[in-house]
Amino acid sequence: MLTIHAAPLVLPAGTAGVEGGAVAVDGDRIVALGPYDEVRAAHPAARIRQWPGVLTPGLRQWDGVALLTRCYHPDPREADELGEQPLTGVDFERQAGRMDEPRRAGSVRRGLQRMLRHGTTHVAGGFAEPAVRTAVGRAGLTVVPPAGAPAGGPDLDPFARGRDLAGSAHGPLVAGGRADLAVFDVPDEAALCAAGARACVATVLGGRLVYRRR
Repeated sequence: MLTIHAAPLVLPAGTAGVEGGAVAVDGDRIVALGPYDEVRAAHPAARIRQWPGVLTPGLRQWDGVALLTRCYHPDPREADELGEQPLTGVDFERQAGRMDEPRRAGSVRRGLQRMLRHGTTHVAGGFAEPAVRTAVGRAGLTVVPPAGAPAGGPDLDPFARGRDLAGSAHGPLVAGGRADLAVFDVPDEAALCAAGARACVATVLGGRLVYRRR
């Protein structure tokens, strides 16, 4: 179904933002991008999704390998004992020693779900473990080469490494490109960079709405 995603500010990355902007999506492709009134007039039968804040390209997660293979993502039922944040280093090794395959697979699935909640649509690989490759493929994330990652430790927030939108986005939004989008409840790009991807309210992956904050 043809869908128009509209927001007070669309930031395509690489070009000027569009106030009162919209992105029209058909299947997994962007078919139009520009002011809402123009996009709506060109596609009058489209379903409309109105979002708050800013709409951007989906983000690129530099730390995919570390977050999915060298971190443990606690189950919510373990929050009292382990907290809610990914466990790394010694804390991860302590869990790894008592991890069977189902528990490990659950951690990977939760890691991918948490990436989606941070506007991630692209993840730096590759993944040596077949089970991890399969989970990433099922989630629909695009795997990109790991070379050139900025310095710093693993973080679910792509802005922790990318710093700004240009460094964190997978690439610009363009007509004909894949419909990988993220929406953040902030007023502008400066506020987005300050708040980071935790302000994400929606993630669209290949045209599918895969995360929406409730």
